[in-house]
Amino acid sequence: MQVQADETEKDVGAQVAARLATAIHEHRLAPGMKLSEDEVGEIFGVSRTVVRAALQRLAHLRLVDLKRNRGAFVAQPTVKEAREVFEARALLEPRTARSAAERITPTDTRILQRHIDDEHAALHAGDTGRALNLSGQFHIEIARIADQATIADFIAQLVSRSSLIIALYWQRRAALCESQAHHALIKAISAGDGARAEELMQSHLLDLLTSLDLRAHSSAPQSLREALGP
Repeated sequence: MQVQADETEKDVGAQVAARLATAIHEHRLAPGMKLSEDEVGEIFGVSRTVVRAALQRLAHLRLVDLKRNRGAFVAQPTVKEAREVFEARALLEPRTARSAAERITPTDTRILQRHIDDEHAALHAGDTGRALNLSGQFHIEIARIADQATIADFIAQLVSRSSLIIALYWQRRAALCESQAHHALIKAISAGDGARAEELMQSHLLDLLTSLDLRAHSSAPQSLREALGP
């Protein structure tokens, strides 16, 4: 019975971690925001033990910083890390886009198109955070299609870090609405044009990097309850 209880607690911790991660990716929880164990537990109706496990999981993903005697905070990537993350993406993702073009199926094309449709719907509804999260998932889907599991894991981590970087440093929010990069990528990948897909991905990532103001910081975060509420 104890083993079953431990497994149930672990599952609940994973669910809380997933909810917190989504809130971070959608910029409802801002970089630097304190994640009080008591408050998170109260919001989700779980014990501090479950919350602590969830925060440990997020710390492993580098979405949360655990500071001794101070508690847990949403991670704040430095300017140096911001550059390194996008440099790493520029090394990995163009080649992955080429590989995806060699392996894509009609079902994969529909999945990518659905991501774009959902992204546009979120933008139309004024939900920029959700649109940005979907934009990141689009890149992860391309890595999945490329069928390179190890590289896909790296890209997923980099995209996750990119979400925090964008929350801190993005100066051109309108660029998300104006960009046709994802449409062009779908067209090239679906057509099996690996060279074009590689070129487009390289250009797209450069555009993302140039949209960052590496001197600026986001405004003060809102309350936990407001950020994590329905």
